[in-house]
Amino acid sequence: MTTGTPPSSRTATPRRSRVRTFLPLGIAAWLVLEIWLLTVVAGAAGGFTVFLLLLAGIVLGAVVIKRAGRRAFKNLSETLQQQQSGAVPAGEQRSGGNGLLMLAGLLLMIPGLISDALGLLLLVPPVRSALSRYTERTIERKMQSADPGTLGDAFQQARIHRPDGTVIQGEVIKDDERPAQRRDAGPRPPIAP
Repeated sequence: MTTGTPPSSRTATPRRSRVRTFLPLGIAAWLVLEIWLLTVVAGAAGGFTVFLLLLAGIVLGAVVIKRAGRRAFKNLSETLQQQQSGAVPAGEQRSGGNGLLMLAGLLLMIPGLISDALGLLLLVPPVRSALSRYTERTIERKMQSADPGTLGDAFQQARIHRPDGTVIQGEVIKDDERPAQRRDAGPRPPIAP
């Protein structure tokens, strides 16, 4: 004897996003292209030249990452000192694009000529600032169009701005859905000993 509704012949599986579908294919194509380009350059200029190019990319990438990290720490400590002294209001100072500099260093450290070219391109200040503005606009647009109940909506709701510009981080806890306790029941025992 069965109860309830009969099982559905079609199961409702969620659709994979385009990123999850094409990202592995894109990474595989990028790796094949990097290896092919390394072999072409090694055939034309020699294997030792390719080794020196890759070694120079690793060293330059390490220098860029170290410099960007120091600059980020310096900017953070200066901002904290200025905010504590009251010289600059909170949220007034913008970062200098240290994240993109670190990404450029990481791309330089990854073995391959295409990643090195992209890393060198990110070291050019106008390219870095244009990419930063584009990324900021894209993220802001996605945050504003977030549907209720999504992760983007949660981030948008967590930022509460006061009229004086102060940002208060927090979350709202609704206490009105608490189950009523019985009168004859004593205090509840602890969950864990």
